[in-house]
Formats: sequence, C-alpha cells, structure tokens
Amino acid sequence: MQPVHLTGLSQAELSDFVASLGEPEYRARQIFSAIHARRVMSFDAMTDLPKELRATLVQRTLLSTFKLESRYISTDGTRRYLFKTRDNFPVETVFIPEERRDTICFSSQSGCPLQCTFCLTAQLGLLRNLTAGEIVEQIIFALNDAYGEGVQTPRGTNLVGMGAGEPFLNFDNLMKTIRIMNDTSGLHIVPNRITVSTAGIVPRIRDLATIADRPHLAISLAAPNDELRNELMPINKKWPIEELLSACKEFEKSLKPNEQFTFEYVMLRGVNDSDAQARQLANLLNRHALRAKVNLIPHNPAEPLPYQPSPMERVESFREILESKGVHAFIRRPRGRDIFAACGQLAARSETGLSAAPS
Repeated sequence: MQPVHLTGLSQAELSDFVASLGEPEYRARQIFSAIHARRVMSFDAMTDLPKELRATLVQRTLLSTFKLESRYISTDGTRRYLFKTRDNFPVETVFIPEERRDTICFSSQSGCPLQCTFCLTAQLGLLRNLTAGEIVEQIIFALNDAYGEGVQTPRGTNLVGMGAGEPFLNFDNLMKTIRIMNDTSGLHIVPNRITVSTAGIVPRIRDLATIADRPHLAISLAAPNDELRNELMPINKKWPIEELLSACKEFEKSLKPNEQFTFEYVMLRGVNDSDAQARQLANLLNRHALRAKVNLIPHNPAEPLPYQPSPMERVESFREILESKGVHAFIRRPRGRDIFAACGQLAARSETGLSAAPS
C-alpha cells in the first residue's frame, strides 16, 4: 500500500482519512494545523497527538517526500533548492527575500514539455507532473529553511508559479494546491498573493476566468507576431497570438476593479528587442484594448542556449516606446543569476562550478 502524503490533503480529505483510522474529526484539524500553520515536518513534533496515533501515521503516511540534493545561495540572497522526488525526478524551488515580502517561485512539473527555445528547463523535457503535496512541500521547505520550522515569517509571502514546468498542464493539482495554501487554518496565502505564469494554454485561461478565488495570471509572450513566436515558443503553433489574445479578452471580464494581468516578454538581443518590434507589440495589445501590463525580462543566459540578454539601454528604449503608446511596461531585475535560479535557468544543475551551501 502506498503511503498517504498528508501534505497534499485538504482539510476535508484529511478528515476522511482520520475517520478511516477510527479517530475523531478534531484530530484532522490538529494534523492540518501542525503541517500548514506550524509547518511541522516530523510526527515526533506533533506532541498534541497521542503516541499511538503518531505511530500509525509513521507507518501509513508521509509528511515530506523530497530529498534535498543541493541548496545554493546567491550573492543577492536568493536561494535555489534542488530536490529529488521519491521516484528520483528533479524538482527546483527558488526563494527570493525582499524588504517587504518574500517571493517563492515554485515548480509545477519536473521538467517541461513546451520546448521554448530560450528556456533551459526545455532541455529536460517533461519528466512528470507534480502532485499537490509536492507543490505545497516546496513552499513549506523554503519558509522553514529561511526562518526555521514553526517560526512565524516576518514578512508577507508571495508565490509565483514560474518555476519548472507549465502550470496549466497540471491545472487540477495546481488549483488544489492553491486551495490548500489559502486555508485560514494553515499557510493562509491568499490567491491575491499568488501569480501563475502560462506559455498560453488557451483552454485553461478560459477555465481560470470561471474560478472566483483564483490567482493572478501572467502570460509569457516573447514575440509580437506569430512568425517569431512560432520559432521561440512552439506552443504558438497550436494557439497562435490572435487566439491567445481572444482568450485574454474573455479573461479580462473576470478582473476586479483596478486589477490587471501581465504579459512577460523575455528580451533577447537582436531577436525580439528592436524599436520596430516594440511598436508592433504596443499596436497588438492596443488593438485588443487589454487591461494588461508588460514585464520586460532581460534574458538570463546559460549554455547551451544560443541567446544573449538585450543590453539595458535597449530594454529601456523598448519600455519607453511601449509607454509612449499607452502600454504600461516594467523591467524585471534578474535575481539569482549566479546560481542558475533566474527566470529560464532552472534545469536541475548541480555541476561542481557552483558551490552548494550546507544543507
């Protein structure tokens, strides 16, 4: 019998499981609070449970399924964790400390099937989807590593589904994860503090629009026309830009007042960063009259990818053109480049050229 991964159970599912053990319902609340509010990752620390119940849980369940392979700390304070699952697949998580909040970039898949040519994760291909428990476990581990098990975090926590994988190809587990983390008895990270990035899985964008308590949406665009986007992001051949933006227009109807969604645009030197392409992008977005902003992301180089980042003066010029045409644009500063933790760099690297911090 496969052990039950308690970290991935909702309170209702945990109640059913506890009932199957012949235990009262309040034990489920105690266990859920221990895992998600106190971030306890050992049964010995659940001292409010009877020893007999803890012994049963040790035999039949798991709290933690990951093995930490490496932990890297950047000069800017960013941390990258490389885990292995129980079936030996790599998973990466990034923790970014900031003055007013912490941001945790979580993975939804081991590897990725989408083959975007500027992303190192594409070199892995898809290994498998992650379970809800494996996604939640990334958040708990990162917070415990930064602050200690059970210690209240001093700042708010933002989550971004921009790690390895395409979140919308693991949609059900993604949404279950968000519901578990939103629970007021646990981590209580509300959907308003969560952003999920997609390469443009059109049906799931439409599905997300129907969900009341949903995360923010970010869409990786990377090109202002189908010809270039087909080359950079092969998913565009299935859902080209006009179909993607049509789904975005439908999603826009679900936005709250003053809410926007985001287009992410990776800046590749000499590929998609010209003034003409900036004007083309602005005209494209203005034609659809979308309530969206654009995040310009200088490419994070890594071998064997053939691209280089656009010079900062080119990125600034691109941003100024977008702004001059009424498109709100921002430049995202890279974090964790030196430890392969930045956007597009996650590829389970553990080569000796990097120095791992003690686990």
